[in-house]
Amino acid sequence: MSEKIPMLELHAQYLKIKAEVDAALSEVIDGSAFVNGAVVRRFEEALARYLGCKHVVACGNGTDALQISFLSLGLQPGDEVITTPFTFIATAEAAALFGIRPVFVDVDADTFNMDVSQVERAMTDRTRAILPVHLFGQCAEMEPLLEIARRRHLRIIEDACQAIGAEYEFSDGKRRRAGTMGDLGCTSFFPSKNLGCFGDGGALFTNDDELAARARQIANHGTSVKYHHEQLGMNSRLDSLQAAVLEVKLRHLDEYTKARQTAAACYDRLLADCPGIVTPKRSANSTHVYHQYTMKVPAGARDQLRTHLQETGIATAIYYPVPLHLQPAFAYLGYHRGDFPVAEKLADSVLSLPMHTELMEEQQKKICQILAECSPIL
Repeated sequence: MSEKIPMLELHAQYLKIKAEVDAALSEVIDGSAFVNGAVVRRFEEALARYLGCKHVVACGNGTDALQISFLSLGLQPGDEVITTPFTFIATAEAAALFGIRPVFVDVDADTFNMDVSQVERAMTDRTRAILPVHLFGQCAEMEPLLEIARRRHLRIIEDACQAIGAEYEFSDGKRRRAGTMGDLGCTSFFPSKNLGCFGDGGALFTNDDELAARARQIANHGTSVKYHHEQLGMNSRLDSLQAAVLEVKLRHLDEYTKARQTAAACYDRLLADCPGIVTPKRSANSTHVYHQYTMKVPAGARDQLRTHLQETGIATAIYYPVPLHLQPAFAYLGYHRGDFPVAEKLADSVLSLPMHTELMEEQQKKICQILAECSPIL
């Protein structure tokens, strides 16, 4: 049987930093401060320095980070948040569970990120925030979104769960990291993320002292002093073992990003003449950290192509096969097929290839050779 090529390879990544990770975990175990230990604060400070923001507030996972953001901004049931239907459900689910109404706008066909031209048309007197998603590893068009938010007195929450380390360049030449441009940014440290731990984890980013203090309280049952609760909160803390892993991996994040970018450039080169395949487009204003390498193929051929790749031992994934406005869970919003045609077309035509820090060029050559042989399908 030929070598199988997985979507992700975490064990090989771990082996390269095993001594560092094992020592960090041993330090936590020896100290036995498993929740809110010193390593959590140390990691928060290191990540804030890396991102160039004032505050990082660690929490239990990326979905919690979104919900803590809504609570920190004082959003109420019946308020509306504008976001996109072409993303993982957590983006909108986190709002809906609090009675906040997700209002969708379509995405750009090339970058897969929010189509900024549609945002103001979707606003009502209940709109309180804009929630752009930095999908697959590159930033949404933040400069015009920030301008809209300023004029309309709205908040911006960035879903940066797939784009940690990506940089956005403003028209004046200034550059900011994903998640640090709006009022609050959110990320996930799920193991498959570019910066992933060995379980669940997440964080919020902000340059606002008051929002940071509020978010930290909310993540810890609404308290800053034990048993004195200033507000209602939730139990969402990053445990010390996960923080220890993340502190080590953060030191390697730029190296990981470069490996992903090198792999993406290799795919681009090998697939340049492959008929029917549209390789990922880069935003003019953002770097790309390639959480996923997502190409477009003819919708009618995708499933057949994916089956053939699977039969040859090559894993693929579809992010995302059903846009959020067509999910049964969001039927109450009243959207219908045809409301967001770009998202719907992408759901039928996107296919993600293996992408991770340990991906080898020989593996990519095999993948692309098989794709080239599938040109009659495409």
